Amino acid sequence: MKKLLFLIAAWSMVNFQWSMIFAQNRADRQKLNDPESFTIVVFGDVQNYTKNSTYQPIYELCTAWVADNVENLNIKTVLFTGDLVNRNETIVPGRGSQNQTSRQMWEWSSHCLKRLDGKVPYIITAGNHEYGYTRGDEAFTHYAEYYTAERNSETLKYLVASYPNRQGQASLENAAWEFQDKNWGKLLVIGTEWAPRDEVLEWAKGLCDSEKYQNHTVIFLTHSLLRGRTAKYTNNESYKIQPRNYGQEIWDKLLYPAKNIRLAVCGHTGHPAADDEKEPGSSYDHEVNNAYRCDKNAAGKDVHQMMFNVQYLGGGNGGDGWIRLLEFMPDGKTIKASTYSVLFGISPMTKHLAHQTDPFCQFDMVIEK
Repeated sequence: MKKLLFLIAAWSMVNFQWSMIFAQNRADRQKLNDPESFTIVVFGDVQNYTKNSTYQPIYELCTAWVADNVENLNIKTVLFTGDLVNRNETIVPGRGSQNQTSRQMWEWSSHCLKRLDGKVPYIITAGNHEYGYTRGDEAFTHYAEYYTAERNSETLKYLVASYPNRQGQASLENAAWEFQDKNWGKLLVIGTEWAPRDEVLEWAKGLCDSEKYQNHTVIFLTHSLLRGRTAKYTNNESYKIQPRNYGQEIWDKLLYPAKNIRLAVCGHTGHPAADDEKEPGSSYDHEVNNAYRCDKNAAGKDVHQMMFNVQYLGGGNGGDGWIRLLEFMPDGKTIKASTYSVLFGISPMTKHLAHQTDPFCQFDMVIEK
């Protein structure tokens, strides 16, 4: 018996050493610039992943990667810029590259987010494709059926406020979350519905101005704010939904008068915006799918505004797995933005393509105190 146990132990040791020799090193393991930093991950619009069964796995690869890196990158929360589905309400697939019904799209997006449930909070602003029958002309949405406060214990843990949606429902479409960091102090993240109504902007400003949150650093998340590449504010869009506010009005009514909103994040536009403004550029060009600007608010403080929407990259596959990483440095004022492809980074053969270092994809933002 002793001889048998010795042989089993010896074989286990040999097998372990053999596996260590031939084990594949992780190609996708990313590192913080400073071990005392924390990260906020930003997903651009993922509708072109969810609308086609061939590209859906790229979306799940991205959420699986984030779940695997929560501790490694000290991820505090994940922000989604909206349009998690391509159509809120359709039973007819087959429009262009769309081979999924709306229910299939909603269910796949929900499935991908299960990778994050219980591991890290995520905050989803509602995009125009989450509303109505086609692209956001009507007020009804299935958002609240799939993204509830209770589904993710980590999201619920930090939830501090909400405001009813266009249907009068309690929903995370208009909600706020409070986070804390030893170097950055208290943070408040506010997310809103598609083309937020005046009362939603008033609610958000009331939170910012309140005694409880007036000294917080506020991050504002909405779907439509900046246009691709030009970084002009969205304005006078052709959607029929009423009442509504687009980029210029959001700046005038909320971002400018609020004294403590220091970062605004959006999606929505990209290559089509470049086409609309007759700007040159290819849909495969990161420059027309990103935007950044910085303006002074009423208190004379910088408001950093960033648009990230890469769904047109990759020749129609939904975005090549690109995500935006925001590293909040331990100096309590510097945010390092970088752009990383989970799809390219997963393999040693393509990891050299996984980082975009152009100035519109990799840059620093400084939050003045």
